[in-house]
Amino acid sequence: MILSAASSGFLSLSPPILYPRHDNLIPSSLKQFSNSRRAALISSSIVLFQFSPLSTSFASITPSPSRPLAEFFDIPDAGGVKALDIRVGTGDTPAIGDKVAIHYYGRLAAKQGWRFDSTYDHKDETGDPIPFVFVVGSGKVISGIEAAIKTMKVGGLRRVVIPPSQGYQNTSQEPIPPNFFDRQRLFTTIFNPTRIANGEGSTLGTLIFDIELLSLRSP
Repeated sequence: MILSAASSGFLSLSPPILYPRHDNLIPSSLKQFSNSRRAALISSSIVLFQFSPLSTSFASITPSPSRPLAEFFDIPDAGGVKALDIRVGTGDTPAIGDKVAIHYYGRLAAKQGWRFDSTYDHKDETGDPIPFVFVVGSGKVISGIEAAIKTMKVGGLRRVVIPPSQGYQNTSQEPIPPNFFDRQRLFTTIFNPTRIANGEGSTLGTLIFDIELLSLRSP
């Protein structure tokens, strides 16, 4: 099994392999990409959300007061969602009814960390990335993302591992990849009836999201 939220190896932080400064922020099970794949990711303009060294230095990352930097923890009352605070924000924390804007980078564990969507790929007419905006508590977004942002502060950056029970329960839940082929691959993997019948349902829908909370607006 490549990735599983229940696997102790999945959430362990291995010693640096290629990138001594920042690679320990990546769960060990996500380090199975080839060197050529890593090189391609490094060349991307969204390095912060890739399997590559973070563009932010350790000196500028603020650890949570209650836990050391680079340690996954269980978000309380979130159904098993685990989080890693890469940068702790200094703004307000969202509440039910707030409209929030986030950037995210989503990956599917069952496909060896395949990236199925990123807001940095959604561009406006000027070429700037378009944030994902939603209302907290609306029920339109998968539970794992809501749980993650409700315990963040504006300006924060967090990696979350979302178990299937808190991920996609149907094909209408957001965020929905706009690309047809990405959307089809995502949902045919998560809701594959044969693999679910074979007992793989507990791992097929495990998601990994990097989420940056950009802003919030209260009603």
